[in-house]
Amino acid sequence: MHAQNQKSKTLALFDFDGTLYLHDSFTGFIFHALRKRHIVKRGMQILPWIQAYYLNFYPAHRMRPKLYASMFKNSDAEEILQLAQDYAQQLIFKLNPKLLEQLKQHQQLGHEVVLVSASLDLYLKPVCSYLNIDLICSEVEIKAGKLTGLYQTPDCSNIQKKIRILEKYNLDNYAEIYAYGNSKEDIEMLSLAQQSYFEGQDQQLPKINISAHSMPY
Repeated sequence: MHAQNQKSKTLALFDFDGTLYLHDSFTGFIFHALRKRHIVKRGMQILPWIQAYYLNFYPAHRMRPKLYASMFKNSDAEEILQLAQDYAQQLIFKLNPKLLEQLKQHQQLGHEVVLVSASLDLYLKPVCSYLNIDLICSEVEIKAGKLTGLYQTPDCSNIQKKIRILEKYNLDNYAEIYAYGNSKEDIEMLSLAQQSYFEGQDQQLPKINISAHSMPY
């Protein structure tokens, strides 16, 4: 008589760049944290890859780690982490109002909310701490007080988004899954959801199902 449906939870998955945040936070962080002279000097070293990327000959999931390594290798970790904290505070006040309101509605109903992004944990951790949501993203390596220039996880885009979500969450435990994205890099994540939204393409946000099992206690 207590055999309630075990699928009593709801999961909401949000992409960041272009979705919850309408701009490119990755490139923005480079210009926030580093001097222009440094950016130009390091950028010249990988100019062929940058050109290939803008001509759509080199994919974003390969460009991001290469650009990160070029810009941040051997940087002082403490300094960059402080700059990342400052940058996160700026991002928080520039979030997409429409998607932020949707996120808050999920939270008010007691849903588990997760940011799933190919951008960097350096500044996304404080963003998620402020929003009180979970995080799956590209994580960078720090050794001996320095940024090594390497990722300690694969670039969190495309199929990696799906893999990382499935590693962290047993989707069989969720009655309903929502996902919000804006690009082809989000398609694998969106495929996990019963209710999905593609920023810039879909006119209406999914209507959030308000049911008894989703209400907070």
